[in-house]
Amino acid sequence: MQASPTQPEPLPGAILVGVDLGQPAADRELHELRELALSAGLQPLATLWSARRRLDPALYLGRGKVETLGELVQQHAARCVLFDNALSPAQQRNLERALEVPVWDRTALILEIFARRARSGEGKLQVELARLRHAATRLVRGWTHLERQQGGIGLRGGPGEKQIELDRRMLEDKIKLLQLRLRKLECQRATQRRARARGGLLRVSIVGYTNAGKSTLFNALTHSHGYVADQLFATLDTTTRRIFLGEGLHAVVSDTVGFIRDLPHGLVEAFKATLDETLDADVLLHVVDLSNPQRERQIEQVNSVLAEIGAQDIPQLLVYNKVDKLREPVPYSARLAAHATADGRASIKCFDVSALTGSGLDALRAQLAELAAQAAADNVHHA
Repeated sequence: MQASPTQPEPLPGAILVGVDLGQPAADRELHELRELALSAGLQPLATLWSARRRLDPALYLGRGKVETLGELVQQHAARCVLFDNALSPAQQRNLERALEVPVWDRTALILEIFARRARSGEGKLQVELARLRHAATRLVRGWTHLERQQGGIGLRGGPGEKQIELDRRMLEDKIKLLQLRLRKLECQRATQRRARARGGLLRVSIVGYTNAGKSTLFNALTHSHGYVADQLFATLDTTTRRIFLGEGLHAVVSDTVGFIRDLPHGLVEAFKATLDETLDADVLLHVVDLSNPQRERQIEQVNSVLAEIGAQDIPQLLVYNKVDKLREPVPYSARLAAHATADGRASIKCFDVSALTGSGLDALRAQLAELAAQAAADNVHHA
């Protein structure tokens, strides 16, 4: 009798929750949260949307919505609940008590994805540092072991340290150790960047919203075969390659981690060493998914993160990617507002490309060659 093939284990189910506080272009269908859930190895089962004027300080949602959410959890036998918002430690704890399943907010979900995707030693250290910093904010009175510890055996003195204080000290020690190890790696990376700068090569950094096609563009420009997938945060580690642009001209291109709406500040801080590649760039290739209806908002989010790391004044080339996925062309006039959001530079140069098929890449390469020639001339002038 032939054994039947083993079926893959079903993904743990999750209920998705979004709250509209009057923000523009709210993602009512929770498309991005759904993609984040799938990237974290979870299966979205149902969604709950709530519009509120103000948040409940204890439960984030109103009690009626929490009861509805509990019914959804039971109905679908969900293993967890995902919020498309940031929860306070107290709100998370209260919701977990009411729903009797783990509750993750957007920050925790993104951290989980980063932990799964980090490959290099530096990337793993950066993610671990961000997770520890996030955990430090969750050390609230809700743990079962927060009673005061008594003094040593045979002592009748006062109470010892609270367990929460011991936990906090352990976290602080681990954070300091990780920061020290990352500083050493940052020094090594800085040495490599200085060596490239002395060579007079044009330094190009690819930035953009996650899943805009940055890694595909990087592979197309550098003829590499790096990992590419149609998912959020497919790659986290910075990769740098030297490319030939013709007539003796070269450039150094770096692919960086993708940005996303409400990217946790702890992640931006933890990936500071990696994002320094962006700070040292001569030009940024800002990749935009032209087929995404939220592209203008995504451009704003990327520019917001660039401003946070101090890279807002670096010249940009807007690269509208995935033209092959368009059913009909997007008129240039429909993108004027987006061009203006790039630090107000209405004259910013734009390129329509398909990194997958190669369409439009010749024009982009020609522009990079022009910039590389200028960088080489400047290097000779200053030598």
